[in-house]
Amino acid sequence: MAKKRVFISFDVDHDEGTKKMLALQAKLQDSPFDFIDASIKEPLTGDWKEKVRRRMANIDLVIALCGEYTHTAGGVSAEVSIAQERNVPYFLLAAYSDKNCTKPTSAKTEDKVYKWTWDNLKILIGGAR
Repeated sequence: MAKKRVFISFDVDHDEGTKKMLALQAKLQDSPFDFIDASIKEPLTGDWKEKVRRRMANIDLVIALCGEYTHTAGGVSAEVSIAQERNVPYFLLAAYSDKNCTKPTSAKTEDKVYKWTWDNLKILIGGAR
């Protein structure tokens, strides 16, 4: 089975370390996904949402990492909105097990924040959500 190409959406000001941990999991032998680093390194100026749209063009799935301040992260909210408008599957993943994790403002009411374990991640990437 081909690995899923995953775009990781995260709050760059607070959750970059967890994004790096998730990206490292893509390198594990039994990983069901490849991490495509589509992060925008420069400040969000001009039509940055169009840059995100282009970077999402060849992905299979968006994982939105949810941390304490995700509800204030405009970039994460925009990326989830772009996934929704492009009909790209996505799910919300708790970035921490010991902190309150908030949803991006563009998340749907019914979007659940899933617990991050290796087994759970493989199931979620496989489509069980």
